[in-house]
Amino acid sequence: MTVSIPDLPLVYLSDDELALINMLRADMLRDRHALLLRDAYFNGEQLVRDLGISIPPQLKSLHTVIGWPRVGVESLEERLDLEAFRWGDGSDSSELDEIADANDLFDESSLAHLDSLVYGREYLAVGSGDCGTDDCPPLISAESPMDMTLMWDARLRMGTAALRECAADGFVESGPEERMIVLYLPDQTVTALPSPSGGWEVVDRDIHRLGVVPVVRMANRQRTADRVGKSEITPEVMSITDAACRRLMGMEVAAEFFGAPQRYILGASESAFQDADGTAKSAWETYIGRVLALERDEDGNVPDVGQFAAHDPTGMTKIIDLYARIMSSQFGLPPHMLGYTTDNPASADAIRSTEAKLVKRSERRIRRYGAAWQQAMRLALWVRDGEPPEKTRRIETVWRNPATPTVAAQADATVKLVQAGILPADSDVTLEMAGLSEGQRQRVRADRRRANGRSVLDRLAALGAPGDEVQSPEVVDGDDSLG
Repeated sequence: MTVSIPDLPLVYLSDDELALINMLRADMLRDRHALLLRDAYFNGEQLVRDLGISIPPQLKSLHTVIGWPRVGVESLEERLDLEAFRWGDGSDSSELDEIADANDLFDESSLAHLDSLVYGREYLAVGSGDCGTDDCPPLISAESPMDMTLMWDARLRMGTAALRECAADGFVESGPEERMIVLYLPDQTVTALPSPSGGWEVVDRDIHRLGVVPVVRMANRQRTADRVGKSEITPEVMSITDAACRRLMGMEVAAEFFGAPQRYILGASESAFQDADGTAKSAWETYIGRVLALERDEDGNVPDVGQFAAHDPTGMTKIIDLYARIMSSQFGLPPHMLGYTTDNPASADAIRSTEAKLVKRSERRIRRYGAAWQQAMRLALWVRDGEPPEKTRRIETVWRNPATPTVAAQADATVKLVQAGILPADSDVTLEMAGLSEGQRQRVRADRRRANGRSVLDRLAALGAPGDEVQSPEVVDGDDSLG
């Protein structure tokens, strides 16, 4: 008699899993320094490289900050507003809304986009829900590349394994410093904690058997030979930021040395710089005190007192304005966003022209990030239903318009398309082109349904009103020959 023994989950990691974890951890630690450097520039915490020429040793600890990297990254991220998920065939998208609302994706998406722009990549991890019931919605979480990495197959254009290392909150009671790892494989997700005897001890194995790694990489500025992505805080941006900070530091030093105009005295006696008891006065006491009232010398001549030209910071401010213009070209921002202004304010058309590059960059990010969100949503449906969604059913992401058109211009263009018969007046595309958000479009659709329902009820009530006769279908209006 043959007895079948079910596959039991392993309590310890296999040799292949250990080798995979070691390789992925080495990859994650190798990139951590570059990620921390970008994070420091974004937060204004970088150490400015001093040339050691114009800054005296006493002022080495002076720290100047200029927030151009943050302004440049946030200006791009602020135009990436994810509003909704929907089926491409126009069918009911309530199941997509349920998953998105359960994971708070419309708020979390801004965090994921910001990390992707700062670090060059972000990860979306998909797994089973933690509510303990069968109808629990799947879990979609945005993970920082500081804690996660992905092994990528360039030929298949998909991940083959992923690793996340983070604090073990909720698994152990030894404190937040305890670490855990999560290994994502095509057939299962393994969670392990450090073992007291060394190594790792498995605490959970989620056998999902999807056949794909439930992790999506949201990469920024990819290239064919570099699918990992690059940060918006490029070496050029960091170099210009350092140069601008050094100029600001030079202005601070100049203010310390030349804030009070320097004076010179010719022909004064030594007693002018001494107290009544012959003690030498300090430099500051000399400057504000008797130097304003000097005695004549033995020949009756008055000492000559003069003043050197005060320091003019205009030269340094012009250099900082030059750096602002260079930085605006790097980020594709209008110069006024970086504090560079002119005497003649720019017109509205000029401002829109300078924002054209920023709008185009936003549209490119929407295209790339939209594909990542669509893939994550398909994985979530796969985890929930146990089978992949039909390939013919395409998921679309709805984004707010990254440009800055006026409401009047949008409304005017929409009205012209409706009047020309290109768009029907009751189409959802018409509402979208008019600039309404997804929530506003939903309310308009609900109002239309209520209005249509009331009109049907009014017609039925009119047909059933007393004294009204329902005309027989055999009687033709205007013709009594049949009666």
